[in-house]
Amino acid sequence: MNAPSRTPASSKLIPGATGDWEVIVGLEIHAQVTSEAKLFSGASTGFGAPPNSHVSLVDAAMPGMLPTLNRECVRQAIRSGLAIEAEINLNSTFDRKNYFYPDLPQGYQISQYKSPIVGEGVVKVDMGDGETIAVGVERIHLEQDAGKSIHDLDPRSSFVDLNRSGVALMEIVSKPDLRSSEEAKAYVTKLRTILRYIGACDGDMDKGNLRADVNVSVRKPGQPFGTRCEIKNVNSIRFIGQAIEVEARRQIEILEDGGVIDQETRLFDPNKGETRSMRSKEEAHDYRYFPDPDLLPLTVEQAEVDELRAALPELPDAKKARFIADYGVTPYDAMVLTLERESADFFEAVAKAGDPKLAANWTINELFGRLNKEGLAIEASPVSAAQLGGLIGLISENVISGKIAKDLFEILWTEGGDPRELVESRGLKQVTDTGAIEKVCDEVIAANPDKVEQARAKPTLIGWFVGQVMKASGGKANPQAVNEILKRKLGI
Repeated sequence: MNAPSRTPASSKLIPGATGDWEVIVGLEIHAQVTSEAKLFSGASTGFGAPPNSHVSLVDAAMPGMLPTLNRECVRQAIRSGLAIEAEINLNSTFDRKNYFYPDLPQGYQISQYKSPIVGEGVVKVDMGDGETIAVGVERIHLEQDAGKSIHDLDPRSSFVDLNRSGVALMEIVSKPDLRSSEEAKAYVTKLRTILRYIGACDGDMDKGNLRADVNVSVRKPGQPFGTRCEIKNVNSIRFIGQAIEVEARRQIEILEDGGVIDQETRLFDPNKGETRSMRSKEEAHDYRYFPDPDLLPLTVEQAEVDELRAALPELPDAKKARFIADYGVTPYDAMVLTLERESADFFEAVAKAGDPKLAANWTINELFGRLNKEGLAIEASPVSAAQLGGLIGLISENVISGKIAKDLFEILWTEGGDPRELVESRGLKQVTDTGAIEKVCDEVIAANPDKVEQARAKPTLIGWFVGQVMKASGGKANPQAVNEILKRKLGI
């Protein structure tokens, strides 16, 4: 099979002893469907419950128990397909994928093989260098999750927790369109954002709700695809990038030493920074797929698909384009602001203060920066959108300076309150009286005659004088007025 015609950028090629190599990456994302109940039973999907407390007789594969399809999981898969402009298959089927694991009580997994609910789609990914890549999605199919084997509670025994057994997963299979670890990380980030926007998956990788099987091969540029290895169950975006780089290097070293790559399944050890062999890679025939006799073919009406399409929220790309057009923010700022739906909504509420660019600056740099530092989500922000909007309004009206605004932000973060009332009660208003500002400027100039001559010879030194005046005024002097008065008095 030959690769797509996409020409790799030289910066994405990996240098080896025999020349440059290209890495080819495809991802199988396992996204837990947002639903109250499991795919084929009414058991709860809640996280963190005591072991084996969310297990129905169906999940435990008790004799005679038959699966009943959860319609909401189907609707979530359709919504996910619509969000990536994919083909929705009105007729699909469920199959049995046969393999043995202790945490798979049935001895098989109910999945979709020949006829998935969602066909081909595309995810457009903006890279940091301004490039936009289109990553093809081959399919999205529904399947059950397995339970969890626990090996560290007893030195002689292993235990099984079936709380996850039967939880609905969407397996989102990309085409081999990714050409670097950075592209792969950006793709997972974008896909996670889309799923969170539409509420189909919360994307919480710490809980295992989004994880990836990473398929990696290498080749000389322009040559056919090499033999791929699959790295199973990588559960963080950072680890996905590391696993790709480590595995690509491993394969290059083997090939340059005259060896061959065995198609196999591997695990990534982030502590050792290496992948290790798990088992030989299974093919479809190894799983002995056949249609599940307990489930009828799934038929979806076009009217239901149209209804779901009409109810989709504004998606990240559309929101980003609107922010650039309506608010005049930069493409980068628009990208940052739309990474999470909640962050975008927060910004829009702040932007109502009347200066969208200032709102973007304060939301990204001050608010997001502080939230990241404190490890808080936007929903837990001590400063509300109304409060931040009020602060920005005071800056726009020249009531407070940028320095005072930062002091006010700190007060809002730690104590709360109304920004305008705080400025009044604590005497934080900006000094706009030019007479008072001139007096401070005169004092600073008189105290620094040597700096005056230097500033006249090198006008950029006026910044030093501005800083001194602002310091002397406690940050309350209007910076624009200070600048104009100093220019006049210094003859610059």
